[in-house]
Amino acid sequence: MPEEFNIEELRSRLLGEVVRDITITPEITICELVEKLGDAHGFMAGHVYRASQILNEMTRDSEATRFLAFTGNIVSTGLRGLLAQLIRDGFFHAVVTTCGTIDHDIARGTGHAYYKGDWMYDDALLRSVEIHRLGNILIPLENYGLAVEKFTRKLLEEIGAVKKKWSVSELLYEAGKRISDKNSILRAAYEKNIPVFVPGIFDGSFGSQIVFNHASTGVEVDLISDEKKIIDMVFAAKRLGALIIGGGISKHHTIWWAQMKDGLDYAVYITTAVEYDGSLSGAQPREAISWGKLKPTGKHIVVYADATITLPLIVGGMLCLARKGG
Repeated sequence: MPEEFNIEELRSRLLGEVVRDITITPEITICELVEKLGDAHGFMAGHVYRASQILNEMTRDSEATRFLAFTGNIVSTGLRGLLAQLIRDGFFHAVVTTCGTIDHDIARGTGHAYYKGDWMYDDALLRSVEIHRLGNILIPLENYGLAVEKFTRKLLEEIGAVKKKWSVSELLYEAGKRISDKNSILRAAYEKNIPVFVPGIFDGSFGSQIVFNHASTGVEVDLISDEKKIIDMVFAAKRLGALIIGGGISKHHTIWWAQMKDGLDYAVYITTAVEYDGSLSGAQPREAISWGKLKPTGKHIVVYADATITLPLIVGGMLCLARKGG
């Protein structure tokens, strides 16, 4: 141990904040609850509070270009409305997601209901009665594939008469224009003129319909133009921030292009994936620093938890902090 190493000074610095016991009453507000999570600190509770702080700072930074990245599975849940709210309220400048998001948003946005189910239902039985299961969400067959196919075919026929080559974000802008549901992600993005980037567009029903209807509509997808659009946004940004829910291509596409600007300045991850298998989905923000996808000085936190529980808390905490000017 070096002679100049001061144990008492180090202990004082490390032991700066006390863990506080909390109690809950029926009258508690979401603002009070998230603040109490910060006091309790254990174990992901403190991360939820810190995520609210970083998200608040990021969304209040007028010079930061902000990306919202998420996987399609959560769009089958009630979080769809919250994601649309974040877009419509102007917290983000671009969305990066998967084709699953587009499928679920179109299906539900055109009036096709999803239902509460259970993880333990007999899947062979569900198949026999033509019901899909996504976790504990139930989706009647006619409310998913058939609904998405009908909507997409009509869309392709209409836009094919205008021009033949479209970027994915342009296609999705046109899709959002044709959806009237206020809880629709695509509708909110259309209203705010925010691009929705889906690098894996062919990995789902919407993308499949582009392929199946190519001969009759002539519509082709220009994948490169959206990548150029992302690059332009990244290079034009003074600072970069991202809320990244889940992993896979939506996460990596966001941080991949961020490295062209020396990395994100703000990053909030919400995930249930672990880092110990070396996967991108489980990789923590600190690993992104080694790749130049997050600045060493960037403010970041990872929340290991189910997004359907934690995202409403984190957003609620952010809104409370913003209201207080904190």
